[in-house]
Amino acid sequence: MANSAQARKRARQNVKRRAQNASQRSMVRTYIKRVVSAIESKSYDLATEAYNKAVPVIDRMADKGIIHKNKAARHKSRLNQAIKALKA
Repeated sequence: MANSAQARKRARQNVKRRAQNASQRSMVRTYIKRVVSAIESKSYDLATEAYNKAVPVIDRMADKGIIHKNKAARHKSRLNQAIKALKA
């Protein structure tokens, strides 16, 4: 248990930040799942629209450090690759 005032404040801040980070991580996953479900429905237009909405969110979370930049790049690359395969 935190004894000093400083440690108690850090503990409070950590709780708030953990909740905020979890929420943002969940949001990224939701956007990715929307793209994946559009790809599975074999709808190129829906998938492209979902992808275009997801990319800025993925990039923003990578900038904030919620997810690693390489993980963000990997998700974008694989989703884009799957969408291009739909068109072909």
